[in-house]
Amino acid sequence: MPIRIGLIGKTNTGKTTFFNSASLSSSEISSYPFTTKKPEKATAHAITLCVHPEFKVQDQPNNSRCSDGWRFVPIELIDLPGLIKGAWEGKGLGNQFLTIAAQSDALLHVVDVSGSVDASGKITEVGAGDPISDFADIEEELILWYHKILEGNRDKISKAISSGIDLVEAITELYRGIGVDKNDVKDALKATELEDKDFDNFDAKDTKKFSTFLRNISKPTLIVANKVDIPGADKNFDRLREKYSDIITVPASADSELSLRRAEQKGLIKYSPGSESFDILKPQDLNDKQKAALDFIEKGIMGEYMRTGVQFAINIAVFKLLKMNAIYPVANESKLSDKKGRVLPDLILLKDGATVMDLAREVHSDLVKGLLYAKDLRYGLRLPTSYQLRDRDVVSLISATMKKS
Repeated sequence: MPIRIGLIGKTNTGKTTFFNSASLSSSEISSYPFTTKKPEKATAHAITLCVHPEFKVQDQPNNSRCSDGWRFVPIELIDLPGLIKGAWEGKGLGNQFLTIAAQSDALLHVVDVSGSVDASGKITEVGAGDPISDFADIEEELILWYHKILEGNRDKISKAISSGIDLVEAITELYRGIGVDKNDVKDALKATELEDKDFDNFDAKDTKKFSTFLRNISKPTLIVANKVDIPGADKNFDRLREKYSDIITVPASADSELSLRRAEQKGLIKYSPGSESFDILKPQDLNDKQKAALDFIEKGIMGEYMRTGVQFAINIAVFKLLKMNAIYPVANESKLSDKKGRVLPDLILLKDGATVMDLAREVHSDLVKGLLYAKDLRYGLRLPTSYQLRDRDVVSLISATMKKS
């Protein structure tokens, strides 16, 4: 199953533009509230440096693609309806939003850093809105939803504990359907110093604090400070970054990224998502408006912030927030190929700390039964099944059945 990244935020913050620019989809973009009425899903990519130049081979990707030495790994991007206050109680599209958001592995919280969206999500004069409050409002809705789940099931947890089930397992069972695991619950209990407290003595303050930590631990999030190209947005960007210094904040112009991707599609420019520059291929085919737009992107966006921020935000979510490592499993260690002869065909994303055994499970369940060890093809080392794989490892899995054959 691919990694799922959810786009959250108030309406009119540019979530759908971000979604379209990252996936080259064509979802409706409008200035009236709640244009996105249901979750839209599309394929975007996490991008990492490919290993084939290092091994001096030409790769033949199967589950991803390679371009100019970069691997593009498919992920699922979900554009979620904008939230309003009271979503945790089911107001607006709250229930639908929260259910899908909770199934995402990580969240990109898109904020209109230009301040051109009011508290209700309507377009207003630039600078009249407050992106700090916008971020806080949405975060509070998510926390209240986590809190509601816990408070609404107090009796169920107490009964489970009375029957011999421990606190961690009892709470985990409540949240399992939204991607929370036992380690998340353990970490949240420890962070709130509630691990040794009798659950029946938890007060509302305790459960709210726990819910806040559990939300943050189980759904890692970064802030996409969108519309940073609008005059005056830079001041709000600085305020946002200072206020939420513990959260990664990425300056972005989704509109600029969409313009570049579409110009690249038409063959007018050479541009790769996430790049810090682009080349104009057909200047004679550009009209004055297009030339001005590209000139602004080059100077006002890339000159100030190095990149549009769209692809950068996705990469940060996958490789920093989710701590994924890119692993290349191969069957033929001398040719670095699979059984069909394809060189470096697959790139598998595994959580930091994943072992050789975890890789075997991901490749094929049958491999696990007779797995003996793996070979590190960069250094020629034999790796035990408990070895924790590292980013950009190229390995072959050795099983008992292979030995026999």
